Amino acid sequence: MTDEPTAAERALYLATVRRGGHLRPDDLAPADRPTLAVLVARGLLTPTATGYTAVNPRAVGDRLGTELRTRATRLLVHTESLPTALAPLTRAYDAVPRASSRTGEATHIEGNADIRQRITELLSDCKEEFLAAQPGRRPLDALRMALAQDLALLKRGCAMRILYQPVTVTDRTAQRQILLRTGQGAQVRVLDEPYQRVMIFDRTVAVIPAAEDATRAAFLTDPAAIAFLVAHFERDWSRATPADHHLNPPPPTTTRIGRLLARGLTQRAVATRLGLSERTVAAHISRLRDRYGAQTLFQLGWQLRGERDD
Repeated sequence: MTDEPTAAERALYLATVRRGGHLRPDDLAPADRPTLAVLVARGLLTPTATGYTAVNPRAVGDRLGTELRTRATRLLVHTESLPTALAPLTRAYDAVPRASSRTGEATHIEGNADIRQRITELLSDCKEEFLAAQPGRRPLDALRMALAQDLALLKRGCAMRILYQPVTVTDRTAQRQILLRTGQGAQVRVLDEPYQRVMIFDRTVAVIPAAEDATRAAFLTDPAAIAFLVAHFERDWSRATPADHHLNPPPPTTTRIGRLLARGLTQRAVATRLGLSERTVAAHISRLRDRYGAQTLFQLGWQLRGERDD
């Protein structure tokens, strides 16, 4: 039985209300008997000497709401105590040496369910750093499913850096998912260029697609291969812009200054063009450098290369 009445239950209850709140056995069709039993079990109808009487749904809702809150509280308490209860098993698991693959050897796993299961295990084992490059649109269901484990990883003190393409961060629901992670310390950047999908765990295991339809993945442990993938990730990371640039647009004046800088104008030329002091323009440029993660004006110009003046 679900928490909410079905269409048949609602119809029978409303029919009872229309009869003045009373339902006689003669008013029931044989097919209504199972629905009647459920309404009585819910407490929306109560038996009387002559039939059944409708109960105020508000009272029933308050009672069910209290029961659900109590159930939710118990589940939350159980969730908090579960890691402690499993701690001895976790320590035993961590104490077992992991057999590493031979140099150049990769483990291939087929099937989305098996791939997700292995990635879940790697996330649970991750202790220091998780890197991910996720090109293309990121499915919202995947973001939601991974949220709890991502937050648990961040809570353990692991670093998390994720690359997305603009197509992901334009979706408002995806933006909320990203903010839930960045609010807990994750770093997210956006790169408007082609790049390859990869996940790297503690710089010891890397996962890359092994089939175009993503139904097969290669799990790499060779240090040279992982170093190569990390170097590519760091190169792409340095060219990407912080997610804040896409999630929270800067003030119009700052945007205007950025566009003029992207056209090659100097700080003084920008100040003259907009009728601002050089000090004001310098302050806006400083905010742009922070926003784009640029250490120099050259890097800022590179990050702003896609901007155009109106």
